[in-house]
Amino acid sequence: MNIHEYQGKEILRNYGVAVPNGKVAFSPDEAVKVAKELGSNITVVKAQIHAGGRGKAGGVKVAKNLDEVRAYAKDLLGKILVTQQTGPQGKEVKRLYIEEGCEIKKEYYISFILDRSTSRITVMGSAEGGMEIEEVAEKSPEKIFKEVIDPITGLLPFQARRLAFNMEIPPKLVNQAAKLMIGLYTAFVEKDASILEINPLVLTEDDKIMALDAKFNFDANALYRHPDIVELRDFDEEDPKEIQASKYDLNYVSLDGNIGCLVNGAGLAMATMDTISYYGGSPANFLDVGGGANTEKVTEAFKIILSDPNVKGIFVNIFGGIMKCDVIAEGVVAAAKQIGLNVPLVVRLEGTNSALGKEILNKSGLNIIGTTSMAEGAQKIIELVR
Repeated sequence: MNIHEYQGKEILRNYGVAVPNGKVAFSPDEAVKVAKELGSNITVVKAQIHAGGRGKAGGVKVAKNLDEVRAYAKDLLGKILVTQQTGPQGKEVKRLYIEEGCEIKKEYYISFILDRSTSRITVMGSAEGGMEIEEVAEKSPEKIFKEVIDPITGLLPFQARRLAFNMEIPPKLVNQAAKLMIGLYTAFVEKDASILEINPLVLTEDDKIMALDAKFNFDANALYRHPDIVELRDFDEEDPKEIQASKYDLNYVSLDGNIGCLVNGAGLAMATMDTISYYGGSPANFLDVGGGANTEKVTEAFKIILSDPNVKGIFVNIFGGIMKCDVIAEGVVAAAKQIGLNVPLVVRLEGTNSALGKEILNKSGLNIIGTTSMAEGAQKIIELVR
């Protein structure tokens, strides 16, 4: 789950991490009101969307007076901001962060991630702040420094200081930077974050180390422990189909293809998408109904797939282990009858109760094409869609 910059900064304040003062605004009038309260000579007007690269896309404006604050707020609110992370469709700006400006001497980069190759949290830092870290990694990988954190000890002061030295933070400010890093690490762990990225981390003219941005991503499996984080969820930033899927504990990700996929198991779902792509098709979604799905859950999954206007055909690929094929079949039939099936449907059922599942489909009266293998099913649905 992602949150906005202003929400992330509020979390960081609670962990003693220095961030500029600011407040959220939903209208030009609110933006001006916040700017007056801040009383800063320079005010920064920032578009709030769940995507990086806002500055390059024109989503960050520096205002020198209240008239400029109002003008920038009017320009940004309602604007479709297109960045590298939003894709060509972009995202509509519905809220702004009004923040006091600061005089920047130097920009840095720092982030905390879970490194799956070591199964440990890793902190990465670089003197190349303000740039896309992927670009730095590609052109100047030697400028990125890492510290692998032992989960028993946490981020140790000497590791934080070493990273600060490697990032070329002035020696007299290394301890200040190390304290900030430990605050970031504590927030990362206690809030069950998956990613915490500060880009840029800045050194100001009055020798303060501050987080000028805050990008949080949280582990969805741990959200039950953090009702305060769940309250920060912005549904306007998410695909409505993905929101609906989350209500039924379905693992759904919308894609830009035209073949809907309903599969049990993440591995099989990935393999199904790969097979469709291999034979020249284009999957419209990733959808894993899981191993313990019931008829209601499968019905909802089918309805979500059919709600996508780009879907021109559906491939149901089930290998029954814990998941029973008859339950899938009942869900498919129920959903198709509720919504009305007006696209080709190819179903492959193998495993537990597969014979019963096939019998349910055959007796449904629906136009369903059965296959015995994943490859055959992928080729068939591609042929029908074309």
